[in-house]
Amino acid sequence: MNIVRLNNVGMNYVTGDGVKNINFELEQGEFLFLVGPSGAGKSTVLKLIYFEEMPFVGEVEVGQISSKSHKRSEIAYLRRQLGIVFQDFRLLEDRNVFENIAFVLRVTGMRRQDIKKRVLRVLTDVGISHKRYKMPHELSGGEQQRVAIARAIANEPLVLLADEPTGNLDPDTADEIMQLLEVINTRGTAVIMATHNYNLVKKHNHRVVRIEEGITRA
Repeated sequence: MNIVRLNNVGMNYVTGDGVKNINFELEQGEFLFLVGPSGAGKSTVLKLIYFEEMPFVGEVEVGQISSKSHKRSEIAYLRRQLGIVFQDFRLLEDRNVFENIAFVLRVTGMRRQDIKKRVLRVLTDVGISHKRYKMPHELSGGEQQRVAIARAIANEPLVLLADEPTGNLDPDTADEIMQLLEVINTRGTAVIMATHNYNLVKKHNHRVVRIEEGITRA
């Protein structure tokens, strides 16, 4: 079953990167690499899936929500179905690891007693529960990215969007993060990983969608 579909999608920026003609679908539970050089439009595509940007032409569908006919109230619901991981981690520097994740769950209205259980569970899933009281600046880059991944999966999303998640990491740590994403995928979460690291892509047998000059190519 398709849970994400982009059909003839175009999005132009006055400045920055745009896309011209994006076409691909994501199956439930699938792992997909979105590859292309810097500036090709990978991050733009992820923003379109997250409905942070809307296409000028074409249609983006995530689950039952369409960029052509969605209601404003549906966007908040949509974003609870998506987890997002960025290259630069984007952790709250004034909160420890536990609070970085708990904050996201509070926003969704989860009960306090359930928040503690969920935070500890996802931190265990990413192998960093022993660092739960550390501040972000006390962590290595790989550890910060593990926290960011834990935060992204805390709401048990259907799809995890990872935007160059290994871009700031050394090769060994990048491999560890990649293996973690694959474990998350095997548990049922679909993953779209945007990257320009072709060596990493070659090591893993997942479907690849290439973007060149704003156009998807099989």
